Amino acid sequence: MYNIVAAIFEVESEGYQALTTLAKTPILNDTTVLQMALVKRDNGFLKICDSFDSGIHSTNDTLIGGLVGSVIGMLGGPIGMLLMGSYGALAGSLVDAGDSAGNASLIEKVAEKLLDGEMAMIALVDETNEAELDNALAAYKVTIARFDAVVIAEEVEEAQKIQKEMARQTRRQLREARKQERKEKREARRDKFKADVAAFKEKLKKNKE
Repeated sequence: MYNIVAAIFEVESEGYQALTTLAKTPILNDTTVLQMALVKRDNGFLKICDSFDSGIHSTNDTLIGGLVGSVIGMLGGPIGMLLMGSYGALAGSLVDAGDSAGNASLIEKVAEKLLDGEMAMIALVDETNEAELDNALAAYKVTIARFDAVVIAEEVEEAQKIQKEMARQTRRQLREARKQERKEKREARRDKFKADVAAFKEKLKKNKE
């Protein structure tokens, strides 16, 4: 089964160590790590610290190829930033895989639980035995959650639509604001023009007298 695994590390160096170890041996008995990326929340922003791609799947594959990158793009984009702003101060760890199913999206969960200064690994894996990867990460102080990759692909697609709509609404509001500003400036110029004409007429009138 294709899963997206989200793991939050309490110790930053352990995140790097975990990625390096898995990158050296991405194929286990019942698990193949296809893609991984380490991300860190730094002063409210999400940055990619390291990444790995097995190259097993073509990047042209619309479902598999760029899924990890798309997830990170959503986490670091407007939607993720909004969620981090709303939930970033909450303490606690990711719920386990059984509890997470159907309760909240990956983007919401990671945005909610990834505190400032913390590191997370987002990985796309093909696994038939979930315990195998869990055991490989057992030496680290890490909390793991799993999400069906197909469901996540749908979530990313929906998030992208929402993000585009947010951008469209923002552009519309900016246009309206500029339109209102131009209208106000136009009215101010019209009033000044009227005042100048009135003053000119008054001057002419006095000169005739």
